Amino acid sequence: MTHLRQIMLEELERRNYAPSTIRAYIRTVEHYSRHFHRPPDQLGLDHIREYQAAMFRTWKLAPNTVTQRLAALRFLYIQVLKRGWSAAETPYPKKVLHLPEILSQQEVARLIDATETPFQRILVMTLYATGARRAEVARLKVTDIDSRRMVVHIRGGKGRKDRDVMLSPALLEALRTYWRGLRHKPSEWLFPGNRWHTSSRPVTTKVLWTACQQAALRAGLEHKHIHPHTLRHCFATHLLEAGADLRTIQVLLGHRDLEETTIYLHLSSKHLSATSSPLDTLQLGTPGEALRSA
Repeated sequence: MTHLRQIMLEELERRNYAPSTIRAYIRTVEHYSRHFHRPPDQLGLDHIREYQAAMFRTWKLAPNTVTQRLAALRFLYIQVLKRGWSAAETPYPKKVLHLPEILSQQEVARLIDATETPFQRILVMTLYATGARRAEVARLKVTDIDSRRMVVHIRGGKGRKDRDVMLSPALLEALRTYWRGLRHKPSEWLFPGNRWHTSSRPVTTKVLWTACQQAALRAGLEHKHIHPHTLRHCFATHLLEAGADLRTIQVLLGHRDLEETTIYLHLSSKHLSATSSPLDTLQLGTPGEALRSA
């Protein structure tokens, strides 16, 4: 490990950045250095500009990915190298908002029923029932399931924030069935890794991704591009359609800003169908009348 990499790692950890963010920032700086075949402390503003242009022109990265990589370089120059950073010279690209894919409740049921193993089934059910991110589900502990209060404790979510979400009775029963089927009861992680689910480490997020992908194929939903975050979007949208208010959904999802949650207004068929088009209020003649008057 180089001295500069060690310093950056320490600075990120001192500020309590999430492990996933630390990994992404370190990878970005390493890629930046390899691209120019020079150590990062020998690179300046012209190199940043060239690198930013290459992210769009050469590597065709999405604007949100470019923003994350620029944030990593900004951290490098300000916090590690103690240099200035000009926002005017390195503007962040405009954020692109894509509406996510949403499944109907019937499609979610098909997806769950199409899981190949009991372990994949409980993973997919937990994703949908809690609306948690895949990393949050992967790192659930046995003690996070609070059947007395009927809540699930989500520890260290995005931004290192804890929150509680509802514990569905149907999920609780499924978890009890899953638990009874385990030959070796885990002492810490609710979903331990390895094929026998006896590891001292939690299951990886890749396992949750694979569970969703395989279930989508078996359910004939492969055209929907389903992944764990799809179920988080479904959780929020279906809650909104059932009458939950946006503020409640914001808290359940762990969103910092209510604006993040308003995207589900665009996805809710109930809210869209409740709003009439202005065309419906026009007093139009028949097509024949319109032609004759012309």
